[in-house]
Amino acid sequence: MNDAELDPVTLAVLNGRLEQIVDEMDATLFRSAFNPIIAEAHDASHGIYHRETGETLVQGKSGLPIFVGAMAFAVKTVIKKSAKDGDLADGDVYIFNDPWDGGTHLSDFRLVRPVFRDGAVFCWIASVGHWHDVGGAVPGNYNPAATEAWQEGFVCPPVKLYRAGEYQPDITAMLSANSRLPVSLYGDLNAQINALDLGMERLGGLLDDYGDTVIETALAALRDRAERLMRAEIALLPDGVYSAEDWLDNDGVVDEPLKLVLTITISGDEMTLDFSGSAPGCLGPVNISRATTFAACYVAMKHVFDEIPANAGAMAPIHVLIPDGSILAAEAPKPVGGYTETILRLIDLVFQAMADVAPERSNGCAYGTINALSIAGRRSDTGAPWVMFSFFGGGHGGSAESDGLQHGNAPISTATIPPLEILEAAYPVAFRQWALRPDSGGPGKHRGGLGAIYEIELLEKSADVFLFGERGRTAPPGILGGGPAAGNKFRFDTEEGRNAGIPPMASKIVGVKLERGMRVRLEAPGGGGYGPVSERDPAAVQADLDAGYISAEAARSAYGVEPNT
Repeated sequence: MNDAELDPVTLAVLNGRLEQIVDEMDATLFRSAFNPIIAEAHDASHGIYHRETGETLVQGKSGLPIFVGAMAFAVKTVIKKSAKDGDLADGDVYIFNDPWDGGTHLSDFRLVRPVFRDGAVFCWIASVGHWHDVGGAVPGNYNPAATEAWQEGFVCPPVKLYRAGEYQPDITAMLSANSRLPVSLYGDLNAQINALDLGMERLGGLLDDYGDTVIETALAALRDRAERLMRAEIALLPDGVYSAEDWLDNDGVVDEPLKLVLTITISGDEMTLDFSGSAPGCLGPVNISRATTFAACYVAMKHVFDEIPANAGAMAPIHVLIPDGSILAAEAPKPVGGYTETILRLIDLVFQAMADVAPERSNGCAYGTINALSIAGRRSDTGAPWVMFSFFGGGHGGSAESDGLQHGNAPISTATIPPLEILEAAYPVAFRQWALRPDSGGPGKHRGGLGAIYEIELLEKSADVFLFGERGRTAPPGILGGGPAAGNKFRFDTEEGRNAGIPPMASKIVGVKLERGMRVRLEAPGGGGYGPVSERDPAAVQADLDAGYISAEAARSAYGVEPNT
């Protein structure tokens, strides 16, 4: 079936209706989750998936794209398990967080549910959300020193949370027993169940309105259209081979840089992304699974070809080669908790490689780390544990059209940075500074966006601090002559004084001890510059100086512009 079998108006209406269903699922979860990382930051996603292959059919506009790309593999896992077990029933809901078989890392719990029509599976719907704490050695689960998965959290294989519509409370009891914050876990789980229930209701209504055959025709047509559009875009690019390499600071355990390599081959209307030459699997938690690597490529391609519809058809002409045994093909029990850092580097590789073939579609690299920060302790009045986990923003790279975005979120997602008011209301901390970081954007014809400065003071008696970051030693590069941004910088108070503590692994550290009144300070990277510095308009340099984005010294040294006094 193809879109010729449906008139364009009907196809457009159905596309909008399908996307609206998933958007409503996102909104339901965001409104009802207990955890600020879901409720405020929107670290979650939903989608509709093919009944036989698990391929992405529909994704919403609010959920994290990296989740949707990986979720196709999660659904495939459930399809295989249900076929093997032979007990799939209407009303089943599977739950799991297995990061090596369709997952990302242990904090991301997936719920997968079949949609039955007339006694047969029509499609699957799924929900994924980042839970606040799922056990492991580090509160919040970003353990930069982990050497095996069990140090990162509780590993849950695909199991049935509902059997033919009957809730299995033993599953929830087991999950809750492995969390420092069981109330938060229970609230997030129920919020995801509510989102699935809404999706079932809305999708059932759409199928009743138009009929199963029409909706199936529309889904196939939308996939075919995405593939045709992607092939047409690739065909416009010159055939050739284009390469790039970049580095991770270290794996959090062994202080040695890890090389990542990408070779892009364009031939006609097809493209190959080959990661041969990338570092082998490492001891620490910056490994990622094959599914996660593929999902990162999916997100990167959406950045480059932003008009292509977001479904499996977009990746049909793109072949991804992932070397066995590499850091990009982790298998159990390799730790993968820091997957965000590695996938951000993969997106950076795509930007760098595409700069030579399609400079108008590329940009300087973004800040390249989520700086996953956990501050945890016990409340003095009740003895109850508290865990503040959050991620933080930075600058995006300059592009062919403009300077980079200031203080944005990572290009793997549409999540938002939790507001400081929410964090201060929920946890015993105070933000003493939350500001743009001057001189952090990479110089260029179009300057990279600025990173940010965060300084956080502890208001409780004591707490432990854990940071999982990157770009502390290899700064975000520019492209096409643009300069690198300022690198990541983390400092913390010690008995020796304010900001006297320096992480030995640059941007990764565990078990920093704070007492009341002590602070941590994070200076997030900016984005890389775009184009030769010599081509930047001196008036733009002066405007940056007047706005406080750059210093007088940077105007002189980076741009050769003498500031107006």
